[in-house]
Amino acid sequence: MRSQLPVDDGPAPHGVAPWRDPRLSPTERADALIPLMSLEEKLAQLVGVWVGAQDSGEGVAPHQSDMIDGAVPWDTLVQHGLGQLTRPFGTAPVDPVLGARSLAASQAQIVAASRFGIPAQVHEECLTGFAAWRATVYPTPLSWGASFDPELVEEMAGRIGRSMRAAGVHQGLAPVLDVTRDYRWGRTEETIGEDPYLVGTTGAAYVRGLERAGIVATVKHFAGYSASRGGRNLAPVSMGPRELADTILPPFEMALRLGGARSVMHSYAEIDGLPVAADEGLLTGLLRDGWGFTGTVVADYFAVRFLQTLHRVAGHAGEAAGLALRAGIDVELPTVDTFGAPLLAAVRSGAVDEALVDRALRRVLTQKAELGLLDEDWAELPDDVDQLRLDDEAGRDVAVRLARESVVLLRNTGVLPIAGSGRVALVGPVADDPLAMLGCYSFPNHVGVQYPEHGLGLEIPSLRDELARLVPRLTHEPGCTVSGDDTSGIAAAVAAATAADVCVLAVGDRSGMFGRGTSGEGCDASDLRLPGVQGELVRAVLGTGTPVVLVLMTGRPYALGAEFDSAAAVVQAFFLGQRGGQALAEVLTGAVNPSGRLPVSVPRDAGGLPATYLSPPLGRPSEVSSVDPTPAYPFGHGLSYTTFEWSDAGLVGATGALPERAGEPSPGVVGPVAAPTRWAVDGEVTARITIRNTGSRAGTEVVQLYLHDPVAQTTRPVVRLIGYTRVPLEPGATAQVTFGVPADVASFTGLGGQRIVESGDVELRFGRSSAETTATLALRLTGTTRQVGPGRELLTSVRVEPAPAVRDAG
Repeated sequence: MRSQLPVDDGPAPHGVAPWRDPRLSPTERADALIPLMSLEEKLAQLVGVWVGAQDSGEGVAPHQSDMIDGAVPWDTLVQHGLGQLTRPFGTAPVDPVLGARSLAASQAQIVAASRFGIPAQVHEECLTGFAAWRATVYPTPLSWGASFDPELVEEMAGRIGRSMRAAGVHQGLAPVLDVTRDYRWGRTEETIGEDPYLVGTTGAAYVRGLERAGIVATVKHFAGYSASRGGRNLAPVSMGPRELADTILPPFEMALRLGGARSVMHSYAEIDGLPVAADEGLLTGLLRDGWGFTGTVVADYFAVRFLQTLHRVAGHAGEAAGLALRAGIDVELPTVDTFGAPLLAAVRSGAVDEALVDRALRRVLTQKAELGLLDEDWAELPDDVDQLRLDDEAGRDVAVRLARESVVLLRNTGVLPIAGSGRVALVGPVADDPLAMLGCYSFPNHVGVQYPEHGLGLEIPSLRDELARLVPRLTHEPGCTVSGDDTSGIAAAVAAATAADVCVLAVGDRSGMFGRGTSGEGCDASDLRLPGVQGELVRAVLGTGTPVVLVLMTGRPYALGAEFDSAAAVVQAFFLGQRGGQALAEVLTGAVNPSGRLPVSVPRDAGGLPATYLSPPLGRPSEVSSVDPTPAYPFGHGLSYTTFEWSDAGLVGATGALPERAGEPSPGVVGPVAAPTRWAVDGEVTARITIRNTGSRAGTEVVQLYLHDPVAQTTRPVVRLIGYTRVPLEPGATAQVTFGVPADVASFTGLGGQRIVESGDVELRFGRSSAETTATLALRLTGTTRQVGPGRELLTSVRVEPAPAVRDAG
C-alpha cells in the first residue's frame, strides 16, 4: 500500500513521477526526488530503527529505547519516512514465516505514514548465515580461510543471500575483512586469516555470492580494527601508513572491485589518534575519490555517538553527527540518534551544511532505487512467504562440505585415522557441547542464549553425538569446563584416557559477546594459553601414556608449546558450524581426508605478541633478541592422510635467463637457485608445477605460491602469499597447476607513499606452507620502477588440468 498523503512529485511524463520512473537511472531518480523533500524527510532516510519482528505477524517492536535515552514512539519515527530497519529477525527468536509477515506489516505502516511512501531498507547480520532463528549456521570466517576454497564460500554466501531475500531483507552486514594482526583479539574468529591475499580473495567470493542473490553486501570494518593495541576491542591502533596500505586495505579493495560490494561499514578504530568515523581522508579521499566507490557507507552500531562519548573529539551529539557526515558516513545505525534531532538542529543553525545531507541522501536513494524500493509496484510481502524455510538439506550440505574442507590436521604420528574397533575415550569440555561449534554472530550464541525457553531452533549434533555413530566403544568425560577453575573432573578424565586405546581430547572456546565467552566480540585474551584449567587437563591426559589426539575447537589459535609435543596427533577446527560435529568425526575416523590449511599461524609461545607470518627479517628469530617468534605451526600448514609429490616447477614462455651465474639460495631455500629470468615491471609471468598423489587414497593438496623480495626500498615480509588453489587427486593421479602472475601483485608502498612495482630481483616460491618451500623460481623485474594505482591487477590467475602423459622413451 502506497502513501495516500498529498505530494508534489513534479512533472510526470508517461504518467509517473520521475523518481518512480524505472526507465531513468537510479541516480537520476534520486536527483529528481531530493529537491521535493523537506529537511526532516531527508534526515529520516539517513537513520535506522532497531526493531524486532513480533511472532504475531502483526508488525515490529522498536527496541531503540533499550539502546539510547529519549526514544521516540514508532508513529512519530516513521511520519517522515525511514531509511533502515535494523535486524527484525536478529533481535529475538521468531518463526521465520511470522517474522516475514510482521516485517511486511511494518513496511506497510512506513509506506502509508510518510508523504513519499518509500519503504525502509532492511539489514541483518549474516556472517555465519542469516542471523535468524531456525536458519542454517555455517562455519565461521576462520574456517572459510582454512578451506582455501573461495568457490565454496561463494556458494555458501549465495544460499545465505537467497534466504535473506526471501524473508524481505535487503542488506547483509558481512563479510568481515579485517586481517588478523593479534590473535588475542576476541573477534579473531570473525576474520578470514592473517594474509591479505587470502582474506581478499575469499572475502570477494563471499561478496559475489551475496550480491548475486540480490543482497547488498556490507564489507567491514573499514579499516584497522583488528590491529588494536594489546588485542583489546576498540583499543587505539598504532599503525603506520604502509602497514595500513599494504596489509589492511587490500582485502577491501578486492571486495569492492572483484566482488561488487555496495556498502561499507566503517571501523570503530582510531588510527594514530584519528577516529575512522571522522576520517574524511579515508572514507572519502581514499574510498570514493581514490577507489571510485559509489555505494553507501554505514556507521557501525553507535559509532557516531562514540565520537562524543568514547573518542571525545566531539563536544555534543550534533557536532559528532557533523563530523561523521563530513567524513563520509551516509547512514547512522542501528537506530536514530545523532542523525535525528541533533543533526536537524545543526543544519538549521548553519553548523552543518545541508549539502552534506543531500550528498548522503543521494547515495541512500540511489541504492533504494537499485533495490526496487522506489518502484510503484513494490510489494511488502515476498512471494511464497508461507513456504519460507531458512534451514534445509541443501544449506546443511554446503555447511558440512565447508566444515570438512576447513579441518586442519597439524600433526599425525600415525594414530589417525582412528580404527573403529578400538576403545576410544572422548575427553574435554567442548566434546559434547553443540554451541562449541558456533561463532559469536551465529543466532544461537548471539541472541538465542538470552531466550533459552525457545531452544536452539536447529539440530546441532556435538562431536560426541557424531563420533558415537562411528566408534562403537566410546566413553566420555568432560574433565572440566571451558573457563572455570574447577579441576575435580580431571581425575575421571585421566582414568577414562588410561583405560582407552586412544584418547580424543577436545578443548577450546565457548563463543560469546562482551565477556560472556572466551572468544567473540569483547572477549579478548591477555595471552594465548587455553582458557580456564584446560591446559592442566591436557597435561594430565598427555601424561597417561595413552596416544592422544588433541582436537582444538577454537575461535583463535592457542599456543602449542613443547608440553604439547607428546600428542600423537593435533587437529585444529575453527567453529565449524551446525554440522561441525559430523565433519570432525568423519576426519578423525578417516571417512574424510583432511585438506584444511592454517589461515593463521599457531604460536609456540603464549606471549611475545603480536606476531604473524607477514614479518620482515627482523620480525623473525635473530641474535639481537632472546624471544623466538617461530610458530609451532606456520600459516598455510596442513597435513593429509595421503602423500603428494611436487615436481617440474618452471616458468612458461619466459623471455629467458639473464646472462649471469646463479647466486647462493636465499635463506630458507634448499638447493641452488637458477639465474633470474626477466619479468617486465608491467608484464606477466607464468609459473607451473606438477602435483602427483603418491599415496593409496584420494586427497586434496593445496598449492601455495609466495613472493620473496630480497632487497627493496622499504622492508618487506620475507614471504607473502600471491596465489593458491586446491588440487583434488585420486591415488596415482597427476595434475599440472599453472599460475599467471601479473607484476602488479609484486607492488608495495614505496618511500614516497605511492604503490610501486620496483625493478630488481624477486623469487616465486611454491610451498606447502609459508615455511616449507618446495621449489623456487628466480626472476628479475626489469624496466623503470612503475607506479600503480587503483586500476592495477589484483589477482594471480590459476588453472588446474591433468598433467600431460609422459611418452615412453623406448
